[in-house]
Amino acid sequence: MTQDARDQEHEKTPQSASQKGQKAASSDEAVVQSDVGHDAFSNDTVSDDAVSNEDLAAVFLRETEVVEEAVENGKKIRRKGIYLLPNLFTTSALFSGFFAVVAGINGEFTSAAVAIFIAMVLDGLDGRVARMTNTQSEFGAEYDSLADMISFGMAPALVAFTWILQDIGKTGWVVAFLYVACAALRLARFNVQIGSVDKKWFIGLPSPSAAALVAACVWTFHSFDADAFGFKLLMLFVVGTAGILMVSNIRYYSFKDLDFKKPVPFVVLLAVVLGFVMISVEPSVMLLLLFGAYVASGPVLAVMRKAKAKS
Repeated sequence: MTQDARDQEHEKTPQSASQKGQKAASSDEAVVQSDVGHDAFSNDTVSDDAVSNEDLAAVFLRETEVVEEAVENGKKIRRKGIYLLPNLFTTSALFSGFFAVVAGINGEFTSAAVAIFIAMVLDGLDGRVARMTNTQSEFGAEYDSLADMISFGMAPALVAFTWILQDIGKTGWVVAFLYVACAALRLARFNVQIGSVDKKWFIGLPSPSAAALVAACVWTFHSFDADAFGFKLLMLFVVGTAGILMVSNIRYYSFKDLDFKKPVPFVVLLAVVLGFVMISVEPSVMLLLLFGAYVASGPVLAVMRKAKAKS
């Protein structure tokens, strides 16, 4: 090989290496750009997922929102959402009624009866709390009615049935169903009569009082281990009568006209204290006597009014 040929070969070799380096650099840049593009795509995907999840949450909230018409300052408005505080009391009453059903199925009849009385207390509080805090709503009224159906309709009937009425056979569950149906009719009639009847009186036996009578009977007689046939007939009479009184037109005093803000004689407070003491001594018996007297007061006063009208 001549000197000129070797010089030409030497000049070609560095040029080839330089070209290879440039190609390698171009390849690295392409990889970096590819990675950058991939990261950008990933970020776009995450962003799209976040937006999608946010949209789904917004759609869910919008579709499940409670909207009702209300009157404020003499104007009709569309109000969104519900009031939490009174509905918490209603939910607690509903839970107590459900617990009573479960306890009755498990044979814990004392706990079931106590749960029904706790539901009564909570049911009395939710309406008062709503009025005190000015948080009344149509949703709360409907929710309260449905909770009452469970706590004071289904729960007492099922507790009485699982305790003693099931031993009577078909007659037992028919009477239990009669009570449940009457409780549903009582609540439906009460809802449509709001604002059209005198608040001083209930038309028909209130469902909480009917439930209290049945629960007190279960609590008292179960404590005495009453399994005789006579007690079975007594429970048939109590459950059936309580159901019929709920759908009757007999008036019961509502105690809504009592003003607890006015001063009262000292003897009234003394009577309240003595009442709590007597109930604490034998709760089941005293509650049975108390609510038994209230249930009987309706027919007794009705007879007295008729007798007075004839005279």
